[in-house]
Amino acid sequence: LRVRFRAGSSVLTRDDEDLLKIMAEKVAPTSVRLQLKAYAEATGNDTSKARRLSLSRALAVRSYLIENGLRSTRIDVRALGIARDGGAPDRVDILLLER
Repeated sequence: LRVRFRAGSSVLTRDDEDLLKIMAEKVAPTSVRLQLKAYAEATGNDTSKARRLSLSRALAVRSYLIENGLRSTRIDVRALGIARDGGAPDRVDILLLER
């Protein structure tokens, strides 16, 4: 699952919240762990600001998943800052990891 953000924002949209809620309900009864990989676009070469924004985004997604039934110990956060993988710059990728 991929959650996209508006440039400079770490606020989840209602549509994103709905998708995350459905995912949390499906994942909760399993033993699957989640890894959140967060990215943010930087203006110029401000990697520090991009990293902080990506962390804010990851924590927004993590908090919403916890509020909807997932235990915090099942969610790993990686704030990666600038996307160097060719993907969209303002996003959080949610990966499912088997235990």
